[in-house]
Amino acid sequence: MTAPQMQRSVPEILENIASNLTQIVQAEFRLAKSELKEGAEKVAGPGAALGAGVALAFYGLGFLLLAAVYALSLVMAGWLAALIVGGVLFVAAGILIGAGGMRLKRVNLTPVKTIQTIEEDVQWAKQQIK
Repeated sequence: MTAPQMQRSVPEILENIASNLTQIVQAEFRLAKSELKEGAEKVAGPGAALGAGVALAFYGLGFLLLAAVYALSLVMAGWLAALIVGGVLFVAAGILIGAGGMRLKRVNLTPVKTIQTIEEDVQWAKQQIK
């Protein structure tokens, strides 16, 4: 003997769909939040290296300019010594900033899982409406 099948009314079906869609949207937001947090954690390391490179470049610029200018001014004009030292330090800073920037570009922040599940949810909702 088979169990009798219960027929649901259209309003009940629509109510179930709306409830399920609400739960799905909430789950998608939780997933997106989780993926974005994960992406931020990936950026923290390269971002810290970039920031440290910039800070060191500024401190280095100040102290090394002073010391190198004093040393070079013994054998050449003071303005020329300052120009040479400043140029060298900016090249070094550019290398550090470029390396940190390259590492940041390699980090993928696209919430791939969220996009995939949203596409699946849309397909599910279309099938429920049919």
